[in-house]
Amino acid sequence: MVTVQVNKLIDFVADVFSHADSSPEEARRIATYLTTANLTGHDSHGVIRVPVYIRWRNNGMITPNQTIEIPVDTPSLAVVDGRFGYGQTVGPQAVKLGIEKCKAAGLSAIATKNSGHIGRIGDWAEMAAAEGLVSIHFVTAAGSVLVAPYGGVERRLSTAPYCVGIPRPGQMPVVLDFATSVVAEGKVLVASRGGKKLPKGALIAPDGTLSEDPALLYGPHEMQGPRDHSKGTGAIRAFGDHKGSGLALICELLGGALTGNGATKYDRPFANGMFSIYIDPKVIDPANFFDGEVARYVDFFKSAKPAAGVDAVLIPGDNEAKTRAERTANGVPLPDETWAAIVQTARDVGVSEDAVKKATS
Repeated sequence: MVTVQVNKLIDFVADVFSHADSSPEEARRIATYLTTANLTGHDSHGVIRVPVYIRWRNNGMITPNQTIEIPVDTPSLAVVDGRFGYGQTVGPQAVKLGIEKCKAAGLSAIATKNSGHIGRIGDWAEMAAAEGLVSIHFVTAAGSVLVAPYGGVERRLSTAPYCVGIPRPGQMPVVLDFATSVVAEGKVLVASRGGKKLPKGALIAPDGTLSEDPALLYGPHEMQGPRDHSKGTGAIRAFGDHKGSGLALICELLGGALTGNGATKYDRPFANGMFSIYIDPKVIDPANFFDGEVARYVDFFKSAKPAAGVDAVLIPGDNEAKTRAERTANGVPLPDETWAAIVQTARDVGVSEDAVKKATS
């Protein structure tokens, strides 16, 4: 295990993207968002993505320094075309637009299409919550067919993330952010590189056998080599039986079909689509009942007696806040195989050996 201090990790990852044609501003933005995912404990959406992003850039699937287009723009609704720019460039612009429209109209919706990997959706919910807004996000990853629907053994869905953010004045927001599969694809990636093992039965083979072996998704692979989920024969399972499978379908239809991005399909290029709704509680609730009732109910929720073996009842975001504090203080732990793959990618784009050594010094 390698532990890298937060600022050094951001600097190193930014150096990688600067050497891969991103502007200094974009490179640092990508590095910051990826590192933030690690800080919150979502290693699947963190710096482990660096080799994948650079491979996509090399293959022409991602365009550095891209400028979004807004083909539909009304007072309360817009369509954002990311034009296959990095998700860490497209995402903040789309969310900022949604926030601006919501503050003007009380309610807004943004349909984002053709974005590169848009990262941890909780980032966007937190961005809206910081402005006092509730937000709801339905996401697809077109071209990333990974998940078997309930009752099936063949891939038909992306991991189709769903996210809701609710502001709490003076406190961390409530942020519910999850893939509608048993695990996100990135968690299979983490497991394949020597990180946390998959939960029992996370994957399903063509014959219906349940498994935790990442090779079922990626096929045979070397520890530090690239991963290609098209080489695998199995699928990730939808979570929660018919409920998770149904929610995944809705994410595909809203995040994919409604946005114009397209729901996931084998012959589509990879692109995230995201349908986001923003709500200003102050417009709905001029008497300001909302804030107090959120505080009361969260306290009531957390006051439930813990089950045997459980320290405390938590709300979404509690674990992330704890992990963020620990890793901010102590550094970001990365499996040796993950760090080796990042370092090799850095060397491939021309980052100096001095910079590699400085990252872990």
